[in-house]
Formats: sequence, C-alpha cells, structure tokens
Amino acid sequence: MQKNILVIGAGRSATTLIDYFLQHAEALDWRITVGDISEELAQKKIGSHPRGSAIKFDVFNAAQRREEVSKADIVVSMLPASMHIEVAKDCLELGKHLTTASYISKEMKALNKEVEAKDLLFLNEIGLDPGIDHLSAMKLLDEIRADGGKVEHFESFTGGLVAPESDDNPWHYKFTWNPRNVVLASQGGAVKFIHNGKYKYIPYHRVFRRTEYIDIDGYGEFEGYANRDSLSYREVYGLHDVKTLYRGTLRRPGFSRSWNAFVQLGMTDDSYVMEGSETMTHRDFVNSFLPFSLTDSVELKVRAGLLLEQDDRLLEKLRWLGLFDNTPVGLKDATPAQILQHILEKKWAMKPNDRDMIVMWHKIGFVKDGQKFVTESSMVVKGDDQDHTAMAKTVGLPLAIATRMILEGKIKERGVSLPISKDIYEPVLDELAKNGISFNEKTYAVEEFTT
Repeated sequence: MQKNILVIGAGRSATTLIDYFLQHAEALDWRITVGDISEELAQKKIGSHPRGSAIKFDVFNAAQRREEVSKADIVVSMLPASMHIEVAKDCLELGKHLTTASYISKEMKALNKEVEAKDLLFLNEIGLDPGIDHLSAMKLLDEIRADGGKVEHFESFTGGLVAPESDDNPWHYKFTWNPRNVVLASQGGAVKFIHNGKYKYIPYHRVFRRTEYIDIDGYGEFEGYANRDSLSYREVYGLHDVKTLYRGTLRRPGFSRSWNAFVQLGMTDDSYVMEGSETMTHRDFVNSFLPFSLTDSVELKVRAGLLLEQDDRLLEKLRWLGLFDNTPVGLKDATPAQILQHILEKKWAMKPNDRDMIVMWHKIGFVKDGQKFVTESSMVVKGDDQDHTAMAKTVGLPLAIATRMILEGKIKERGVSLPISKDIYEPVLDELAKNGISFNEKTYAVEEFTT
C-alpha cells in the first residue's frame, strides 16, 4: 500500500533528505510531496522524479496546512523550530506521525500525553546537533555502562565549518548554515555547565573568551566555546552523577577571540532598531558604537576601545570584512545583528566550488576497576558541492532514515520523543556509516580527567 510523505520546507538542509526519499520511493512504494513558500525551490529539489510533487506551501494558511497533512502518512517538518507547533497540532488531530531535526520546545513537549494516547510518534532532535550527537553519545555511554564503567566526565562539541581546501580567508570560516543563528549564537539564555563537580556560568559577554582547544586526528586543532545549557543533558543521557558535563561549538583557533570584538562593540545585539540604517555605510555602522572624536579615525577608536596592541592582527580581519569601507548598508529599520549579518554574508558566502565540513567530537571519562579511562570519538564529514553539503547530509540523512523506520513500523516508541534508545540509534548509525558518516574512536588510560 502506497505511503505518502509530506516534507514541509525545501531549504539548504533538505536536499539530502529529499534525495533519500526519492531514491527509495519506487522500491518502498512512496509518494513524496515537498511544500515550500517557494514552489520553484521545491520543484528544483524534486526535479522530474515521477514519485515526487512540488507545491507552494504557506504554513500560516491553516486550511492548506490541514489539507496537505490529512493526505500524508507522515510529516517531516524542515521549518524553523518556532513554526513546528501548528503543524504538530494538525498531525495530532489528524492522526499523523511527525519528524523534525529541531530541539523539543515546551509547546511540543506539552503534547506528549495526547500524542501517546493517539498511538503516534513525534520524533524530534534527529538531525545533526541535535541528532547524530544523541545517537553517537548514547551508543558510547551504553557500551561503557554495559562493560562496567562509571561515567564521570562528558564533553561534546560540534561545528559547521569550511573544509581546509576551501579555507581562503583570515577568519577561517564561512557560512555553511543559517547565518542568523551564527550571529545570535549563545544569546537568549544562561550559558551553564558543570566542571569537576562545580557549577559554572558564563555571561554572554565572556562566552567567546572562555574556549577549549581540541585536536582531531588528521584535521588539526580546533577551539570550542560553550553552548547555552549543558546541564539539561544530565536527564537526557542519564548523567545525573557526572562531575563534568560540557557541550559546545567548534571553530578554528582564533575565531572566538575575533568574534568577541563584535560582542564587545555591541554589533550582535538584536533587541533594537538603528535609526537611519538605510543611509548608513559600513563605516558609519562601526562608528555608531564608538565615542565621538574630532580627530581620531574609526580604526583608531576601534583599536582603543578593544585595547588592541599595535601588532594585533584583529584590525586586519575587520578591514578584510569591509567594515571600514564606505559601502552603503542599504537595510531599513535594521537591528545591529541584522546589519552585521548583512555585511558578513558578502564575505563569508560559500563559493560555487567550495566544500563545507562538519566536525563532531565526544570525550567521555569513566572509571572501571579503579582505573580512569577516556574515550574520544570524532566524526568529520565533507560536502560534495553547494547543494549536497556536509550540513545537508548530516541533518537530512538521520532524519530520513528515522522517517523510513517509522513508516516500516520498526520504531515502537510513542509520544514526543528523542532518538536515544538502542532500537533507534543502532540502525540509524549503521546506515549512516554505509553513507560515509562514521566515527573514529580511541580509548586510553589517564591519571586525571581534564577539560
């Protein structure tokens, strides 16, 4: 009997997901409908495949949304996290399974009992991070516990980066996913974790100066800064007694210190509109955050405001971005964060032949038979081209595989759920490995656990 899959959202992360569905459509008797506010974009992702259909889809059109959901056996939402809830309510009312790559919101979690009662599964956090991080971490944790180990230390970092062969700028970074999320990183909540049994809190203005250096075999050194709330993972991963729990984001060394300049100047603020932004130049924008002076240049005021030494290369990085140019901003009623994003996108855009790279790293310290051990596990995935990026692969493939498993009745869980059980993580990781997404692991004895 034919199964109908509705994919809502055809953005950059949906490419590999849609490809997977189309590749299996004939053999598994699937019909795939891709809906996006841009029908042209949806059609591009479907191509001429006989099992695919593209439609113009407006998630705020309740009548259309309900009609399309009613025709599906399962709905895959690739929308921004804040837009999932209305789709979820329709799925609940109409009796449809739902999968997303987004964190479970409070609104989504509140539906759990009703979803269970209707014998449905709303599987969330089954993309990259969250997603592959859950799958791989739970596999390691379960194996260590099954072998008699007691976990005391857990670190996990993920980064969306530019591949070394495409790294051609002094920031060693390009936008490989939603630029707005990059600009607003670590805002909106307390950054907190636990280190050697002590609770630690980092205010936003210090996040990018508290970094950890991490070496990945074959790929060199990276730096990591803390994500918002590592402590929430104690319950998810069963780490209630762990002494260190720290999750973060990876960048190349030097990025965080340089990014901190934007934070200190106030350029990442998204809480107010800058008057006259449409008539500003890049140089005016920078000068807006600096003291008035009849004699000092903008460059001199930046150097003084950031306490930069004469030989500090940060000013050159800012100059490379065009921040001191008289180029018009051209955005009306824009926030500082929106203007900064607009400027950065001109320089950090991926070129047609560029490749992106995803790096994930776990470090788990455990005690077994009185001896301390550390297991390090790392995953590095490179993209193929602008459409088939590493980001699209690592977000789309686990989501697609889990959706397939639900349609085939291989996942028995019900309710609003996470992919942390063995019957989910084991087959998904196995199939990811067949598609070139796998982890390298090493375990060694240590005297003490260090961060």
